[in-house]
Amino acid sequence: MNLANKITVARILMIPVFILLFPIYPAWLADKSAILQHLNAHGFYYAGAVFLLASATDKLDGYVARKYNLVTNLGKLLDPLADKLLITAALILMVSLHLTHAWVAFAIVGREIVITGLRIVAASRRIALQADSTGKIKMVFQVAAITAVLLDNRPFSFFTSIPVDQVLLYAALALTVYSGVHYVRNNYRRLELL
Repeated sequence: MNLANKITVARILMIPVFILLFPIYPAWLADKSAILQHLNAHGFYYAGAVFLLASATDKLDGYVARKYNLVTNLGKLLDPLADKLLITAALILMVSLHLTHAWVAFAIVGREIVITGLRIVAASRRIALQADSTGKIKMVFQVAAITAVLLDNRPFSFFTSIPVDQVLLYAALALTVYSGVHYVRNNYRRLELL
């Protein structure tokens, strides 16, 4: 396994750490552990830091793969899968703590499942579906929105009463839907072959 793929696998392995740091522990369990009490009080910050670190490795593995000519089929499969798993885990946890509406998470995760499914079917038939910059922009907004929600609108809340975290989340939702439609439209001719 090359360095780029190892970085991608590290991102996948950060997802359970992110989940464990999330303040989801019931009071009856947290009362038995000072660590769990601490996580319930401050876990959003730790989880946010791990989420940002994991998200940053997405750029790193792509850079390493291109610079050192380490692009592999395994990397092409694992890289987008790691992104989807990280975003999905974050959204499910956010819904469980009422930090966002279930329909927002459903729309974002649903788009990711549909597009990933199309890619897998196309790849199995040796059809290359063309990606574009809207997917990358969508990912940047998703990461920014989720991080802002996890940090309870900080640092924006220091400067304004506008819920920037929610504005970013709905912008990410709009971009997610738009990029999905755009992806299907751009690949319509190839998708007809499926």
